[in-house]
Amino acid sequence: MSKLYSGAEIVFKCLEDQNVEFVFGYPGGAVLPIYDELKNFNFLKHILVRHEQGAGHAAEGYARSTGKPGVLIVTSGPGATNAVTALTDAYMDSVPLVCISGQVPTHLIGTDAFQECDTTGITRPCTKHNWLVKDIKDLGKTIHKAFEVATTGRPGPVLVDIPKDIQFAKTKYVSIKKEKNIEVKSKNKFNQKDIDQLIELMNKASKPIFYTGGGVVNSGPKASELLRELVALTGFPITSTLQGLGSYPGDDNQFLGMLGMHGTYEANNAMHDCDVMINIGARFDDRVTGRLDAFSPNSKKIHIDIDESNINKTINVDIPVVGDVTSVLTEVIKKWKQTKSEINQKDIKLWWDKTGDLGGSAYVQLDPNDAEKIVFVRNSLASSRSILLFQGTYNSGRDLEIPAGVDMVVKFDGGGASAATVTDVYTKLRATEITTPTLTAGTAAIHSGDLF
Repeated sequence: MSKLYSGAEIVFKCLEDQNVEFVFGYPGGAVLPIYDELKNFNFLKHILVRHEQGAGHAAEGYARSTGKPGVLIVTSGPGATNAVTALTDAYMDSVPLVCISGQVPTHLIGTDAFQECDTTGITRPCTKHNWLVKDIKDLGKTIHKAFEVATTGRPGPVLVDIPKDIQFAKTKYVSIKKEKNIEVKSKNKFNQKDIDQLIELMNKASKPIFYTGGGVVNSGPKASELLRELVALTGFPITSTLQGLGSYPGDDNQFLGMLGMHGTYEANNAMHDCDVMINIGARFDDRVTGRLDAFSPNSKKIHIDIDESNINKTINVDIPVVGDVTSVLTEVIKKWKQTKSEINQKDIKLWWDKTGDLGGSAYVQLDPNDAEKIVFVRNSLASSRSILLFQGTYNSGRDLEIPAGVDMVVKFDGGGASAATVTDVYTKLRATEITTPTLTAGTAAIHSGDLF
């Protein structure tokens, strides 16, 4: 006769089969049977937090840094509701989490029992999927399904709500080995026609840019390798969202820096002025797009995303490619090499002349009273041929028309547009007295011969 396991034991048997090493949690009445079993499973390390929200964010950090799903255990009622912020954050950022929550016994559900809440109803909008287990026989396969849903396709958080009587009940446990990549393959809905159209549009581009996001990171290390290869093959400039940082070397000459309202001047200008935008694993977030009617108005847009619901969600695109980034980039590079695609080098050079003259970190915000920043700017701009010194707000700086031949832009806060303030900053940057003609308020064109 097969051994019978309690629901609490099955939870840990599932975690063992899923190769989970760490769980984050905070005990409570509805999960005490699970916590009582913890001492019998030495493969697992439990990180005790001081608040369930902390458990969720700690599990997020673990998932982001390891690539494995983060696991948290919380009790019913306030324990589950405290975890909602972390679940929502993971849902928005596509972080794989598995939340195991306790619930009041099944016969008390719906009676307003002590520390009872509609956990599945509350978390439905902020999880990929959730389950309320009412039959002990369903517990094992439900937990394994939760791990599959959290980690395949577009990653995200899931929740399994386990009533207290289910944790005490006993049944047989059948070990379920994970079947890797089955769900990922089913998400690849692109075909060769999509790849051919993508390559054709890239070949015709005169002002292209790669716009990358968290989908590259979530697809795994191979996706980052392929991205670097594709950027090198094409010679196109590349920018990234906050979630995509790290997937491409930040010190590479083709990297324009992060884009968006907190991004670099040149990345945002390039996004606005491009004629072909290749979106790889990003979702046209409002921090990037700003006004939708003014976002990159003259560009053809390609969107590569594993989540079909993201396609045309906020920005209509010309070529949608639904699939895992690794799979799509593999086919793109293969086709690019087979057809020996050749871009218009003259047009691309002119495009780089416009986007690259400013350099990756050329747009500097400067406090004229910050002596350390003055030295930093002097050192970092020492190799420049000419600099545009600009006084005003960040947004007005983004709208500046950069004269030809300017390599660096320095924006400073001067407390009001005055020629005296411009002169003061100019003097500090030169570290000598000014002998040049009087400067006008607002802006001043400075040549490196004067500065250094």
